[in-house]
Amino acid sequence: MLFSGKMTAQDFTKVDDVVKGYPNKFSSLDKFAEKINTDFKRDDEKARAIFTWIALNVEYDIGKYGVSERPVGFSYRTEAEKLAKLKEMDEKLATTTLKNKKAVCHGYSALFKIIANKLGLEAEIIPGTSKSHPSHVGAGPRARDHAWNAVKVGGEWKLLDVTWAAGTATGNPLRFEFRFNDAFFFTSPDTFFLNHFPDEKKWLLTNKTEKDFANLPLYYGNYLSGGYELITPKYGTFKGVKNGVLSFKIKNISPQDTVAYVFSKERIFKLVKPVFNDDVAEFEVEFNNSSIGVLTLYINRKSVLAYRINRG
Repeated sequence: MLFSGKMTAQDFTKVDDVVKGYPNKFSSLDKFAEKINTDFKRDDEKARAIFTWIALNVEYDIGKYGVSERPVGFSYRTEAEKLAKLKEMDEKLATTTLKNKKAVCHGYSALFKIIANKLGLEAEIIPGTSKSHPSHVGAGPRARDHAWNAVKVGGEWKLLDVTWAAGTATGNPLRFEFRFNDAFFFTSPDTFFLNHFPDEKKWLLTNKTEKDFANLPLYYGNYLSGGYELITPKYGTFKGVKNGVLSFKIKNISPQDTVAYVFSKERIFKLVKPVFNDDVAEFEVEFNNSSIGVLTLYINRKSVLAYRINRG
């Protein structure tokens, strides 16, 4: 599943600059790992180098959108045999991804995991559910549709999603557009949770539930990369709406930013003028009986949040 869209506490600009000078192809997984091992010593830098190279060079395979690259099931007799088969499958998928420079989410995450392992880093592929479309607002975790990674650095598990960091699907017909978004690297668990729910709850790394996930609005990638912080409203669905207003409070909007909204049934962009209280922008969205459907909020003409407005 693809996501359209910096909230990293550490600056990896120097790592990114070095990686941008790498060749856009490697002949093998080992050659890729060796290059990173030569240039970087710290584990966090190695993880970032893998992440950045994959995001800059592997194209999302639109033709396989929604298709799993990993076999759904296989037979095994012991836990050791199961782990060995999973490793073999992931190595084959990583090799294919590196060779073709094209994949969907499991190919991205398999390549990250295998290279991380070759560099001595403990890393896992985390399958789960994404929240990436307005229809997902109000719904709990569904059937598995996405995969991402966790990597252990300094004794602590860190979350990342190199698929969503690579770019976005756009246009009609859909095509992939590279658009590096490092908001999905070492993302805080509470922020990562806004659009990721793992099959195994231990990989939440935060105390959240399925109900919490269902109640969320849709947070677009532009919300994360813009560094915004929604204060209210944090519930994604409104029922029994008649004439009135919804009050918004969002941190880190600039007075120079353009803020607008649109209801899917009306398809008319309406500008708002926030009132600023320190670093908090406050504004209201007007609605009436025709304002049902999806409410999308835009900042500088980029979608950042979406809500569902239902009849009572």
